Amino acid sequence: MPYYIKKPKKKKEKPLPLFDKAGIKVKKKPDLVAKLDKVFSRYIRLRDCMPNGYFRCISCGQIKPYEQADCGHFHSRRHMATRFDEDNAHAECRACNRFSADHLIRYEANLKAKIGQQRFDKLAWKAGQAKKWTDIELIELTKYYKALGDKLSKEKGL
Repeated sequence: MPYYIKKPKKKKEKPLPLFDKAGIKVKKKPDLVAKLDKVFSRYIRLRDCMPNGYFRCISCGQIKPYEQADCGHFHSRRHMATRFDEDNAHAECRACNRFSADHLIRYEANLKAKIGQQRFDKLAWKAGQAKKWTDIELIELTKYYKALGDKLSKEKGL
């Protein structure tokens, strides 16, 4: 009667971090985009927040505490040309941003009232353009929006 020897499973090897010639760890583009998403979202939510710590949802108009704010994009984040455009992103309550199917109808009307028809049309045109961000652009935008977010956070006490 033959028997089988169970071989131990090999551990998956983690890929080594990438280093440039100077020995500095190199970030991958998805990491840079994710980091910029985080600081840009914080900046937008702080920008649209009132000094008392509340914000008005651009879709439903309800006033809610800052902690319940999302950074809602009118044109989806898959459009890289408008992903980090301040005209395209506004504070939106979680219910509208995540769960409401028709929130864009009210978002559009309120966005036109907020930024005007001309900027709205320019935003629509820009969303149709292809954009590839360079690593340098992503790093610099991250620094820029982090500084703006920190300044607003200090001013508004949030």
